[in-house]
Order: sequence, then C-alpha cells, then structure tokens
Amino acid sequence: MRTRIMRAIMLAVAVTGFVLGIPLGWTALQLVDDGAHSDLAASARRIAAALDDQIADGATISLDTVQVAIPQGAHLEVRSSGTTQESGPTLGADVLSEEVPIAQGGIVRLEMPSGPMRTQQAQVAVSVVLLLVLSVATGTVVATVTARKLSQPLGHVAARAARLGAGDFRNDDRRHGVAELDLVSEALDTSAGALALLVQRERELVGDVSHQLRSRLTALQLRLEALADHEEPETAAEAGAALEQAERLAEVLDELLAAARAARSVDAEPLDLRAELSAIAEEWREPLRGEGRALKVRVPEGMLARATPGRLREAIGVLLDNALRHGEGQVVLSARSDEAAIVVEVSDGGAGVPDELAGHIFERGVSGGGSTGVGLSLARALVDADGGRLELSTARPATFSVFLPVPKAQDVVGVPWRTDSTPR
Repeated sequence: MRTRIMRAIMLAVAVTGFVLGIPLGWTALQLVDDGAHSDLAASARRIAAALDDQIADGATISLDTVQVAIPQGAHLEVRSSGTTQESGPTLGADVLSEEVPIAQGGIVRLEMPSGPMRTQQAQVAVSVVLLLVLSVATGTVVATVTARKLSQPLGHVAARAARLGAGDFRNDDRRHGVAELDLVSEALDTSAGALALLVQRERELVGDVSHQLRSRLTALQLRLEALADHEEPETAAEAGAALEQAERLAEVLDELLAAARAARSVDAEPLDLRAELSAIAEEWREPLRGEGRALKVRVPEGMLARATPGRLREAIGVLLDNALRHGEGQVVLSARSDEAAIVVEVSDGGAGVPDELAGHIFERGVSGGGSTGVGLSLARALVDADGGRLELSTARPATFSVFLPVPKAQDVVGVPWRTDSTPR
C-alpha cells in the first residue's frame, strides 16, 4: 500500500512537472530572445535618432558621434543617400539583427553575436530543469511522508482485522483521524463485540445442551440398569440392549463435544508457559510499579500448554488489567498442573469480588468498578476459543483460573514450540 501511494503521488508530481515545465521553459527561452532583440532595437533607434539630427542640421553623417550607443561587439551599418558606412567587427551568419529607418532617409542596421543570448537561454533552461528536479525531489519527500502516514493506519487496521480473525475480540480505541479508516475501526469493534457475544452464547448453549443430555442419559441408564436385572429374561435382554445403545449415545456425545472443542482451537499450539507468561508479565510490571505494586511470576520450568499465543496474551492481559484496576497489593501470575489440564492463575490481595457479582462477573456489561464490563467476557471467549475455560476460582481474594488443555504427544514430538511472545 505504501508503494502504491508513493507511485500515485510521484506520478502526479511528474505529470504536473512536465505539463508546467515544458511551457515554462519555452516561455523563458522566448523571453530571453525577445529581451535581446528589444535591447538591440532600442540601441538602433537611439543611433537612428542621432543620425537624423545630423542630417537635419545639414551635416555629413559621421559614425564617430554614435560610437557610445553601439553595444560592445556589435556591427553597425548605415545606408543613406546611396552611401554605406560601417562600424565594428565583421560578424558571421549567426547574429541578431535589427533595422530601424532614419526619418531623413536611410536605414540603420545593427547586428551583434547571438552567443551571449544563447548562453543566457542555456542558463534559463538549466534553471528550469533544476526547478523541475527540486519539485520532483520535494514531491518524493512529500510522497514518502504521506505514504508512511497513510500506510501506518492502514497497517494498524489490517492487523486489527487479522487479530479479530485469530480470535482477539477486544475493542481497540485507537483512531487515526481519517473518516473512512475510523469507520472501518468502529465496524471491527462492533464485529468483535458481536463475535465475542456469539462465542459466549455458543459456549453457554453447548454447556447447557451437554449438561441436559448427560443428565437425561444418566437417568435413562439408571432406569435401564434396573430393568436389566428384571426376572423376565426377555425384559432383561431388551433392557440390556437399550442400555448398550444409551452407552454408545453417551460416547457419541463425548466425541461430538471433543470435535467441537478441537475445531475451535485449530490454531492452538504447544507453548512453553514459563517463557510466554514471563513475556506477558514484563508488559505489566511497569504499570503495576507505577501504582506501588509488584508482580510475581511462579511457573515451573518445562510446563507446556496448548493455546494460541495471541489469545493467551490478550486473555492474561485482561486479567492483569483487572487486577491493576480493581485489586490491591501484590499480583501473582502462576501456573500448575491439574489432572488433564494446565491451570494459569492470576490473583491479588484486594477485597475480591462482591457476592452479588460473583455469579455474573463474566456476563457482558457486568462490572463492580465503573468499567465497561466487557474485558472478562472477552477473556472468557478468547480462552474458550482455544478449547479452555476461564473461571473465578476464589472470590476473596480474587483469583481467576485459566484452564488450558495439555498438548498431545504427537503435537509435541518433532514440532518446535515457541518460547517467545512475538506474534507470528
């Protein structure tokens, strides 16, 4: 985009330079030519006037009296009463000449070399060319600065769209002062909110459906198990067959839920949590230090979790920002293993979450500190998009737990995981 903008501006400058430069150069050359002829004609008229005065007084024409009016290096020729008088060096064919009539009869012809005029024209042409070069150079500088100023907002909007596609649903309040780009940014923020809400509703729906189906299947299996012990062989056999089908249905349900989680976390990869969380913590140490608070990281060496780097960074960032805004005391970022998941916890020494908000803290628009109430909802959506979950494990003091899946053996062997926090 930057190259295209520069090319467009440079093309406009070049076309403008040629359109204005060619007429300007031709006009300048003509002005020099007209000026040289005008000066020569003026000198010839002065000489003609002096000679006319001599003839009127009845004197013989003498060129000695007009030597002062003859330009240096010029040739004067006076024809009057059938006689011709000349003064000055003989010139070649490439000359400038002007003829002026004498009132009492005769002609004054004044010639001078065209070399000085050609030199002056060359100087003017060089000046015009330099002016064009200066204009193109100035246009290049303007094009570079303008392209940079325009490409940076475009790059930022493109990166914002890429983050949105990667599952980063956080709002970006940055605006660029360009109406069209600001409209795109607002549209992306609106889309991010809608997608976050959609993901959250999908998660809740899947959870509710899973819970309801499992409850009903469990109740059905209990009834069938009781019937399988019936004293009538036929009834017991039918109950056993139905129980087998119910168990298969439960397995299918588990497979469907696992496939849904895997589809959401398709971009997730094995991450070294110590390196990732340490890099995230470095971004938040200074803001916390400015409030007189500390941030400690407690992550064992070699702990791996499956997550998308960008989503993990944003989700943990939301939790640390929440601790900065609403918590007190030292903030602790830790990680530990918990059965089949890796748990990342963010806690602080504040008063915690009020009881009336604890059950709704992740709902969009719910906040106890005057904020928008969007951050925690988005953080949960980001974690859920990687197949994990975000919970408020302890209300007082506030401790948020991010449960991340453990990488499978085939994901780790032969695949180098990232140990830095630089987005790909």
